[in-house]
Amino acid sequence: MRFSGLKVLTQGLTGNRGWRPHWRDPAPKPEYDIVIIGGGGHGLATAFYLAKEHGLTNVAVLEKGYLGGGNVGRNTTIVRANYGLPGNSEFYSHSLKLWEGMEQELNFNTMMSQRGVLNLCHSDGQRDAFARRGNAMRNQGDDAELLTPDQVREKVPYLDFDNGRFPIYGGLWHSRGGTARHDAVAWGYARGADQRGVDLIQNCEVTGIDTEAGRVTGVQTTRGAIRAKKVGVVVAGRSGQVAGLAGMRLPIESHVLQAFVTEGLKPCIDHVVTFGMGHFYISQSDKGGLVFGGDLDFYASYAARGNLPMQEHVMEAAMTLMPMIGKARVLRSWGGIMDMSPDGSPIIDRTGIDGLYLNCGWCYGGFKAVPGSGFSFAHLIAQDRHHDPAARFRLDRFSTGRGIMDEEGTGAQHNLH
Repeated sequence: MRFSGLKVLTQGLTGNRGWRPHWRDPAPKPEYDIVIIGGGGHGLATAFYLAKEHGLTNVAVLEKGYLGGGNVGRNTTIVRANYGLPGNSEFYSHSLKLWEGMEQELNFNTMMSQRGVLNLCHSDGQRDAFARRGNAMRNQGDDAELLTPDQVREKVPYLDFDNGRFPIYGGLWHSRGGTARHDAVAWGYARGADQRGVDLIQNCEVTGIDTEAGRVTGVQTTRGAIRAKKVGVVVAGRSGQVAGLAGMRLPIESHVLQAFVTEGLKPCIDHVVTFGMGHFYISQSDKGGLVFGGDLDFYASYAARGNLPMQEHVMEAAMTLMPMIGKARVLRSWGGIMDMSPDGSPIIDRTGIDGLYLNCGWCYGGFKAVPGSGFSFAHLIAQDRHHDPAARFRLDRFSTGRGIMDEEGTGAQHNLH
């Protein structure tokens, strides 16, 4: 079933009785060519592009819960391509282009809103760093504009421009960035993959990864054994646990990242705004809630809930940047399990086990990477060679020391533990 304005109108006039399920609920087959472990945004996008770009449809996505029930359904929905280092810059530029064509490609409204991302700077050094980053973005072919304090004031007059401790020196404006509806992204890719013959299998937890003579042969699940020629692991904060089923130990730590949303308010924040002197970012959703977040909780955990000290820290940053937010009531908060790599950049690579592929280490960048990650991971699995935009996301960089990409110093930094 394709969506259109006419379809919505006719269904509304006939009691909405003609809608069909967006995807099937198949039982797992005994064998597939490819099994993708993880039914989140990255896993579903991988399955979609395996079918669409490479014609591989004997594929199963295995999800231990329900599709989109992990990090893709619990994040702050920001989309951007304002990275500065070679490797990250090319990848996120490619991902943003896929975002811009996603709704047409999937025939699904993902509520992509290119409202712009504004990174504030609060010192001479930070402004110089943003100027370098902006030049790198423009050299990559993306948009960037360095704003003066007056230009920032014109865009976001509600900020505290009189703050003596954290004065606003300007900002880096990325007009093509913005937000999208997280659930809709997962649903759109799920629907697209299912339409092309991929089996999306929910409530199917992987309990073991079978290998023989150094090659993967399949997986054990709560719904029985499934043989497979190739297996892709893309399970975000659970990467270390699932890789452990194959005897691997990854350079990954899992941490909690909290996010918050206020009660619905009239439109007041038109863009995505980030605070340069504290890891704080905020936007306003279509429903009116102010959606914001900050730093990790900074302790390893698999619990999808956060602690009160970090909640206080995020609220302090919010009040410092925009005191008006103190009048809004926080409606709810949630936590996602982040797979943090030592250098803050992801991993898309083959493993030492033939036929076993790994996609993890997204740190703070998981949602904005969904289409690019799926496209590049599908390319790697299908062709056994790296997709150019993701060519530097190699696993062996942590053992060789070559190609380490410390974009923001926000990785787990195992050397300090």
